[in-house]
Amino acid sequence: MTGWHGRLLEVDLNSGHIQSQKLAPELLQNYLGGRGLGVRLLRDYYQCEPFSAEIPLIFSVGPLCGTPAPTAARLSVVSRSPLTRTVYDCSAGGRFAWRLKAAGFDALRIVGRSDSPQVLKITPQGGELLPADDLWGKTVSATVKALEPFGSVAAIGPAGENRVLFANIMMGEGNSVGRGGLGAVMGAKRLKGICVAGDLKTEIQDRAQFDRARNDVIRLFNASPVIFGDLGIAQYGTPALVDLLAQRRMAPTENFRKTYFPAADHYSGPAIRKQYQPKKHGCYGCPIQCKKSTQDGTPLPEYETVNHFGALNGITELRSIINSNNLCNQLGMDTISAAATLSAWGEIRGEFPRAENIAQLLQQMAQRQEVGELLAEGAERVAQQLGRPELSMSVKGLELPAYDPRGAYGMALAYCTSNRGGCHLRAYPIAHEILRKPVATDRFDFAGKARMIKIAEDCNAAIDSLVACKFSFFAAGPGLEEYAELLTATTGVDYSPQRLKELGERIYLTERYYNQENGFTAADDLLPERFFTEPGSSGDGIEVPPIDRQRFDEELQKYYRIRGLDEQGRLPQTNFLEQQV
Repeated sequence: MTGWHGRLLEVDLNSGHIQSQKLAPELLQNYLGGRGLGVRLLRDYYQCEPFSAEIPLIFSVGPLCGTPAPTAARLSVVSRSPLTRTVYDCSAGGRFAWRLKAAGFDALRIVGRSDSPQVLKITPQGGELLPADDLWGKTVSATVKALEPFGSVAAIGPAGENRVLFANIMMGEGNSVGRGGLGAVMGAKRLKGICVAGDLKTEIQDRAQFDRARNDVIRLFNASPVIFGDLGIAQYGTPALVDLLAQRRMAPTENFRKTYFPAADHYSGPAIRKQYQPKKHGCYGCPIQCKKSTQDGTPLPEYETVNHFGALNGITELRSIINSNNLCNQLGMDTISAAATLSAWGEIRGEFPRAENIAQLLQQMAQRQEVGELLAEGAERVAQQLGRPELSMSVKGLELPAYDPRGAYGMALAYCTSNRGGCHLRAYPIAHEILRKPVATDRFDFAGKARMIKIAEDCNAAIDSLVACKFSFFAAGPGLEEYAELLTATTGVDYSPQRLKELGERIYLTERYYNQENGFTAADDLLPERFFTEPGSSGDGIEVPPIDRQRFDEELQKYYRIRGLDEQGRLPQTNFLEQQV
């Protein structure tokens, strides 16, 4: 078998027992790795509480990791979110994924809870638990520095230790397992960090076929204006989107009360480049190099972060936004949820946080001190406890990112059908509604959106299982055809684009079933009322009306029918899991 090692490292923090187990070839071939394999390995545990000792925390790489396949040095982390209570996965790049594969493991599953802080050290020989009392309370960078002699590092900061519901797991190179609070799951297990080293190779079955497919991917990268164009993400990172979304009047502003922020040009891609002349870097072996940092190495924020610590809170100062991003990284907190929680709290109390107060508020969040004890619970719980639940701009408890749904109706639907909550990356219809030229679909029309979202969700579930970066598939970039050929060449197993879509559908429906059994219904597939009753900001000849609730409901029902769900959005089979591999 090539592409996979066929090994799972099982770690029980209760007993300290660590063992290597075999993964069946049919399991790997039908779920690939990453999100798919992680969701499958969660099968016997999906009803466990997020902070229970029994809930697994699963790290899973893909069959292309360890090969020269572009953007494949990634992994997914899977568990159940303490923020949303949904099944949750999150993808991250960096050297950690490559090194986990080079240690000879396709997945790592951690169960139990230690009595004292621990670090997990992994090599091709297996795993070892080391005491970490002296690291507990340390920032992410301090923890990474202490563990670097043992290899690549994934660690939590004080936010994860204190079970902030949107705490991240941070990779040593600065990448984050963000959103959903999986850092809090790791903190509840008293696991401060994981370090991994290895030098095992990932074999490729047909090198000539692989090289042809890789060349096709690189050629399509180079031809994509969204990736390598003059205003593309290789040049500016994702803040390249700031000006575009502002012009489209769909940049969330002041807790989504408005959709335009006049000072957005203060933190646009060109503004950041002019002020900082940033250095380029990125995930291991990635040709895009979308990450940007200052000359002294300080990470520069992504689009979601600049918008939410900017427009969403009415802040214009770029330095404040960069400081907020850096502080969240050090404390181990998700920037989208942290900023959105501050914004909801600001609207409720009638005054958004000022730039000079943000750092103190973030520290209080991470430490659960003073008002931070409340803010650490996320926007939905803050709004509920303060008696204004309608002011949480979230779906299934997950705070919405920086695309106002009134400006792109595919995104409005995708937020609601996402299994992990209000996430833009499950379907990313912005690629069709905004980024393509000519635009592939009318963004203010629901016609055809149900089918578009279903297909995109299935494709992205497959992409997340390969594991490849979403940026690879932006606009005119490569598609499943090229990556199916890379996968076939690597594994020797025949994968067509259609087979990958079917695999993605199985993964999506498995997640939907887990959530359904945990009490989620059609009532959870809904946007906040604001989007149906209040218009967005107009200008440049663009009117942004409220979303027509009747048309939204009609398209959601159409989506259910296409998915084979009933009118309540439920899978009708009572033996769904038994029908799966």
